Amino acid sequence: MRTRRLMALIAALLAVILAPGAASAAPPTWSPPSNLVTPLNQVWQHQEQTYNNGNLYGFRNYGWDQIMANRGYINYCVRWDSSANVTAAQRDQIHAALARQHKKWMDELVGHNAWPYGDVPVKVVGWAVRNRAQLQWSDTSVDIYVNDIRENAPQCSAPCGRFFNQNGQYPRCPGGYARHYDQSLWLTDGFGGGAGGDWGQRMGREYFMNNINAANMTILLHEIGHTWGLDDFYDWTPSGVSNFIMRAGSSASITEFDAWMFRDWWRHLKSRYGY
Repeated sequence: MRTRRLMALIAALLAVILAPGAASAAPPTWSPPSNLVTPLNQVWQHQEQTYNNGNLYGFRNYGWDQIMANRGYINYCVRWDSSANVTAAQRDQIHAALARQHKKWMDELVGHNAWPYGDVPVKVVGWAVRNRAQLQWSDTSVDIYVNDIRENAPQCSAPCGRFFNQNGQYPRCPGGYARHYDQSLWLTDGFGGGAGGDWGQRMGREYFMNNINAANMTILLHEIGHTWGLDDFYDWTPSGVSNFIMRAGSSASITEFDAWMFRDWWRHLKSRYGY
């Protein structure tokens, strides 16, 4: 009787495993739409030829390197390059807006090609400002750096910054590893457009605050793309695609092509991290 029950159980399990559509539950690997294969290949070839003097793989501070060193989160410090005051409520709104926009990129990886994280928390661990009185809160939820000027702007502590410590060690950071920051959100009065790289993202303070509740903060999304390695397209356009957020001015939001370019980075770098 027990043997019959065991055989029935095995048969039932095999039926589930072999049922039509069962294979579709497996995590997708590299399967871009056929119309995107050629432009994706063009983009990757262009990046390999032009990044880091032709040694794209030799650079070790892409957003990918940062998140893997942290095992699944990203820390930020805000460079408040402004004469405006900031309330505690605004501080928390800035953190929330940054987290929402960052999540839009991270969501494109979930369940894809052995990507290990279902969620990537964004933590704001510090603020840099010229005058402490501009920050209108007294709690100790974030570290505060006052009038440490670099590039004519308030700077977060260099001993705590990933850009300055790319080996991932922070022996002179007062808060240790838990208070290190991987990227800066640099908000500058009157700054037009944006900039982005392994160090973080920069844009106008007015732009950010005016769009703090927007569904898509286009400039921030574009600059976050650069932090993870995505290219600009000022002087060329891949075949068959023209509207995507990394081609500045052509899309307000992340498109299917942006998502596959992003996944292509993971495809090419994941072996670096043992995936």
